[in-house]
Amino acid sequence: MNGEAGSAATGSSTTREFDVVVFGATGFVGELTARYLADHSPIGTKVALAGRSETKLAATRKRLPLRAHDWPLIVADSSSPASLDAMVARTRVILTTVGPYLRYGEALVVAAASAGTDYVDLTGEAPFVHYSINKAHETAVATGARIVHSCGFDSIPSDLGAYLLYKKIAADDAGELTDTTFVVKSFKGGISGGTIDSVRVIAEQSRDAETRRLLLNPHSLSGEPGNTPRPAISSEPSDMTILSAKKVDPSLRGTLAPFFMAASNTRIVRRTNALLDDAYGKDFRYAETMSVGQTPGLSTLAAGAVAVGTGVFLGAMSFGPTRKLLDRVLPSPGEGPSEKSRDKGSFVTETYTTTTTGRRYRSQMRMKGDPGYKATAVMLAESALSLALERDRLSGLTGVLTPAAAMGDVLTDRLRTAGARLEAVELT
Repeated sequence: MNGEAGSAATGSSTTREFDVVVFGATGFVGELTARYLADHSPIGTKVALAGRSETKLAATRKRLPLRAHDWPLIVADSSSPASLDAMVARTRVILTTVGPYLRYGEALVVAAASAGTDYVDLTGEAPFVHYSINKAHETAVATGARIVHSCGFDSIPSDLGAYLLYKKIAADDAGELTDTTFVVKSFKGGISGGTIDSVRVIAEQSRDAETRRLLLNPHSLSGEPGNTPRPAISSEPSDMTILSAKKVDPSLRGTLAPFFMAASNTRIVRRTNALLDDAYGKDFRYAETMSVGQTPGLSTLAAGAVAVGTGVFLGAMSFGPTRKLLDRVLPSPGEGPSEKSRDKGSFVTETYTTTTTGRRYRSQMRMKGDPGYKATAVMLAESALSLALERDRLSGLTGVLTPAAAMGDVLTDRLRTAGARLEAVELT
């Protein structure tokens, strides 16, 4: 897939006023991300805070560590393209937490691509990434911009999990990846209000026939602008798959349930493989699951309950009256757990594959902190810092990218330094 940097390459300019601008800094995850940058970005990193209200931005800045108290404030609004153009022209990287992206993100991604400004977000909305590919990829290639979607718990563990397997298998000269399965081994934390709001928007749009076809297409993000692949749905595992754990790897027990973010994460991983010219292998197939216990009978019942519950939830979110009832109890955008609760959170994900030579491998990602909040803020901030500060280590790919395709080795190193455990090993 063509994504080499264009001759303009304005995004690599050293004359930008800022390294990173945090757009949506007054939101819950936006403030967490700004706090992480204040605590952990290298001395001399130039950061600004952006949002619709200067008063709210100033209040947010006061709550941040002392180092952030002189960070400039930028007033910009997703409904004002001129303000977005002015904002992205000032920075090397725009980091945005302003979602749902289908509602508020379209103008910003086009502005960043046009200005040659690198971009990171938290979207789990496959239709938005599809829009971005069609509207911004060619422009970003021409200007040298890297537009990198899904830089939080959706979808960095998934994307790096497969990427680490690929790197290890290539280093071992062990063939290519075949059937590959991501397993959420443990998840301690809550689902963010922003993620719930994205589900609301996708559920609303799924009533449109074309959007439904896009959501059901396992390779909806794997193509070039204006050329979406149309494979049979059966060409990849179902996003609602229930699997015997032993079929994933002989070391596992019980039954694996569907993972609720598979519909987004799987498409990001498949786009990575497409961007890397199918480096994972011609027989690479990818699925996502979650562990619900190792006891055969109980885990099978639990996996079935998860599958039914997920379907019922998505159906309820697409139906106005039931969605209103759910809105009363589900977290809203801008809300989140206490610091104590965020600190108690954690996740462990594992990705398994068997190669074309018959050798078995597993990668693992382990992080402390609530996956949807604290850990996501770390992943998003380190993604932005990877683009802003380590450009000479990145690949030559530009355009609408994925975390692994844009900054796989760099991001892996930065996350390890930030305390995450990432590894890939051969199984015997």
